[in-house]
Amino acid sequence: MSEGKNPSRRFYVVMGVSGSGKTTVGEALAQQIGCPFYDGDDFHPPENVAKMSNGIPLNDDDRAPWLDSLAFLMQTHLDKNQSGILACSALKKQYRERLRVDPRVHFIFLDGDFNLIWQRMSSRQDHYMKADMLQSQFSALEPPETDEAIVIDITADIDTVIEETLKTIGVPTNNAWETL
Repeated sequence: MSEGKNPSRRFYVVMGVSGSGKTTVGEALAQQIGCPFYDGDDFHPPENVAKMSNGIPLNDDDRAPWLDSLAFLMQTHLDKNQSGILACSALKKQYRERLRVDPRVHFIFLDGDFNLIWQRMSSRQDHYMKADMLQSQFSALEPPETDEAIVIDITADIDTVIEETLKTIGVPTNNAWETL
């Protein structure tokens, strides 16, 4: 598979269920690589946020315009030969296919079990996705195949997860995330 116009310019989608560490890992990667970070949650229309805030899981129709805006964001950057990092759940294969707008889009799946993520989410106070909706995310999750995404086990502490992710994608590390 060709890497596109410039193999050094890529867009990484850090994916997984809510509470898996997408934002923390994504921000650290963006800082280390020196590219912009985008949190997919910031692109949800108000109707989606309202649904999730009321404990109502999103369906495919709710997600369609959201996924289109994320795909447009990535394509715009890649057309300008710019790298970027996007935190996005990308739970289903069809969502990842919609987001794979270019061969330079790569997925990083933060993989953890329900109990670990439940513990993390139970302590979160400032996020509209509540811990009791976690089961709906695991029910919707279609874990990517190893040829579709880089799979990172998140059972270790966050510094180790970030270090492993950077090493796996071939980025030198200097513990830059410690300043986040």
